[in-house]
Amino acid sequence: MEKQKNTIGRRKEAVARVYINKGTGNITVNDKDYKNYFSLIYLQNQVELPFKTIDALDKFDVKVNAQGGGIKGQAEAIKLGIARALCEVNIEFRPALKAAGLLKRDPRGVERKKPGKAKARRSFQFSKR
Repeated sequence: MEKQKNTIGRRKEAVARVYINKGTGNITVNDKDYKNYFSLIYLQNQVELPFKTIDALDKFDVKVNAQGGGIKGQAEAIKLGIARALCEVNIEFRPALKAAGLLKRDPRGVERKKPGKAKARRSFQFSKR
């Protein structure tokens, strides 16, 4: 790999710009180590999942700029961005990542509020009398 690859991952309102290089396994999110940025272990596992799928946890350095959304949306956006970047690095990684479902963008988002309702589905309180 001669130069860094960059991709984008999205989830809900979160956008993650991912830059990947050959390296020693450093993952940096918004200039912090990902273990400090994501304090919950299951979110750390989400970020590591693409590397664990192809057994390359200590072969690449990743720098991420994550914006928008919540902490979980950002973690899942980073997961998608890393999986896409690994496909650009080596096309042979693609079948394993695809089988694990890591190349799909989750299309779910917030449902819009409807007129005549308090929220998207919740009705206003009903009083019989």
